[in-house]
Amino acid sequence: MSRTIIGRKEEIKILDSLLASNQPELLAIYGRRRVGKTFLIRNHYAAELKFTCSGESGAGTVTQLANFYQQLKICFPDKKQIQPPVSWQHAFIILRELLSSHRSRGKKVIFFDELPWLDTHKSGFIAAFGYFWNMYLSERPDILTVICGSAASWMIRKIVNNKGGLHNRITQRIRLLPFNLKETREYLRYRKINFSDYQVLQLYMVTGGIPHYLNAVKRGDSLRQTINHCCFRTHGALADEFQNLYAALFKNPEKHLRVIHALSKKSKGLTRKELLSTGKLITGGGLSTVLEELVDSGFVVITEPYFNKKKESLFRLVDEFTLFYFRFMQANKTRNDWSTISNTEPYISWCGYAFENICFKHITQIKNALGISGIHTSYSSWYQQGNDMKKSAQIDLLLVRADNTINICEIKFGAKTFSIDKRYSTVLQQKTAAFREVMPAGRGLVLTFITPYGIADNAWRQQFVDNEIRMEALFEQDTL
Repeated sequence: MSRTIIGRKEEIKILDSLLASNQPELLAIYGRRRVGKTFLIRNHYAAELKFTCSGESGAGTVTQLANFYQQLKICFPDKKQIQPPVSWQHAFIILRELLSSHRSRGKKVIFFDELPWLDTHKSGFIAAFGYFWNMYLSERPDILTVICGSAASWMIRKIVNNKGGLHNRITQRIRLLPFNLKETREYLRYRKINFSDYQVLQLYMVTGGIPHYLNAVKRGDSLRQTINHCCFRTHGALADEFQNLYAALFKNPEKHLRVIHALSKKSKGLTRKELLSTGKLITGGGLSTVLEELVDSGFVVITEPYFNKKKESLFRLVDEFTLFYFRFMQANKTRNDWSTISNTEPYISWCGYAFENICFKHITQIKNALGISGIHTSYSSWYQQGNDMKKSAQIDLLLVRADNTINICEIKFGAKTFSIDKRYSTVLQQKTAAFREVMPAGRGLVLTFITPYGIADNAWRQQFVDNEIRMEALFEQDTL
């Protein structure tokens, strides 16, 4: 029996269209570990699944083939004489014979989960699978083949951009992303967990909308109890997650971890040159490959600083759980519980950066709230290095619009209405003036505040703030 699927509306439209197709279909679905890929396929296609198998992490070819054989026996229980396959070519010959005898009406789905784990060293899996598709599955319009993997970079390199037998064979692909804030709240409420929006926001700073992480939240626990139980107890659901997360996605995770650790120390991000200057990272093309894999997997995003003459892209760590782990879990040598940590100044300061990351992931909702959803907009950050002649200045988020307008977005996190005082009003004047000096002529500036609870009404608000976006706008549906 299928279970309720929260969110995933656009993905479900794609899945339904493939099911209704009168052509052979090959769907590649990828996304980071724990994001819900397997759940989506197994539940939405519950009635149509005729064969499913999954790779086993760290297992060799013999074990993978043995697992495949067991799945053949489970999925075709009426076939008593199934022989154990001795190679992947043999395995697909057996599957072909079994599928050929299965001529029921309607689309039949076969599902290969965690494909990167099936493709063990010198196993010949990809070549055998490509031959299986080209010589058989591509001739069966009643079969929908789904291939899935958490190692997004592997899926893109080996499958989507395959230069061999699978070249241009993918008929559809889905990159499954974590839940946004609205979907996170919807999922919690489905499980009868009624956190306030502010609490959901704080939980998102830890979990990043990963469904598996959210599943660890227990009904009846407060937010502080939830984080404490999941992250700071010896057997907590997320206590060992970091150690497993990167190892499950990358064959040599040490390189990725060095890059991630360097990025975790710089909130605005680092250029490739700055990463190399740390002296602890791989050089040349090796670093480029690692960065590409981290971006493909959703841990890192590339941002283009506005008006950067050197055109140096910034690589910014945006995975909420990784950032939380480095800042609080790894550093928690004295085994303090979350009630103690969450009352400290470092946590309050960190929340500002975490909220900024969340805003970067909800640009669509921000545009909708500003009424500019139909205007082409790019986003970036801006930083001016200080010297003897001028002070340093930084803008959290710039929305550069096609209507010759730029929104300077000030992102402030707090448990109450944010109040602009005299000191901060001076900072606003300085950074706005500094940005005007480098801004192309003819552009209009709009100062926008993004906060949980809005801006207190005083003289400085009336002087500086053009518009504001409150927390509830970030929980709206993505409508672009």
